[in-house]
Amino acid sequence: MSDAAVELSHVTVRLSGVPILEDVTATVPLGSCTMVVGPNGAGKTTLLLALLGRLRYEGSIRVGVRNGGRRLKVGYVPQRLVFDRGLPLTVAEFLVSARQRMPLWFGVTKAMRARAAAALAMVEAPHLEHKPLGGLSGGEMQRALLAFALLDEPDLLVLDEPTAGMDVAGERMFCELIEELRRRHGFTQVMVSHDLATVTYHATHVLCLNRRLVAEGPPRDVLTRDNLEMVFGVHLGLVNPEAIASDLPDSACDGDCGHA
Repeated sequence: MSDAAVELSHVTVRLSGVPILEDVTATVPLGSCTMVVGPNGAGKTTLLLALLGRLRYEGSIRVGVRNGGRRLKVGYVPQRLVFDRGLPLTVAEFLVSARQRMPLWFGVTKAMRARAAAALAMVEAPHLEHKPLGGLSGGEMQRALLAFALLDEPDLLVLDEPTAGMDVAGERMFCELIEELRRRHGFTQVMVSHDLATVTYHATHVLCLNRRLVAEGPPRDVLTRDNLEMVFGVHLGLVNPEAIASDLPDSACDGDCGHA
């Protein structure tokens, strides 16, 4: 598995006997920005949860190993965090909550506070350290969740549509930040997105999903009219895949399609 971060083989997920994913076989190349696209109900989040081991599935999901035999460390950024916004919890306290042995009511240790501050600086949000978690905007919350996922220096970062609800400018900034972090730290990225423009400009590998895998590969090869019609239906109308493909920046496909 030297060239694969994740290998899925004939993965099927059933909920109450109903198939949500059917016979999905796909690869997430090591070092790639792999994006998963498909309509609502296509099984995208289900695929991520199966990969994370949070759902039972049939088939096999193999996560790669680093030199020395250690399994790739996985970080996860959910689409949203469900919690009581009235909790008296700062962002720094949230970041260390699952990692500090000492109970939070005794305070945050100096070492853990330094780790939290470094993670927030990494996502360009150092100003959030002392801010109440319940007072964050949508974009601020996603940066806090990204910092939480990056705190343990993952080899594989899994994101479930992290830009949902952001405006265009916020989405662009967030995606550019993740791309820069991926290049700097060398992790593999798996991300669900509904925005085909985002996928076109940031993905190096694409999985087109509608319960079954329709296509996978570099954006230029996968985001074709035929594939998108099979995934989203013939009413897709608003998208011109050929125009998108012809407008792809060279970096999207040349020398970085599927490998870091």
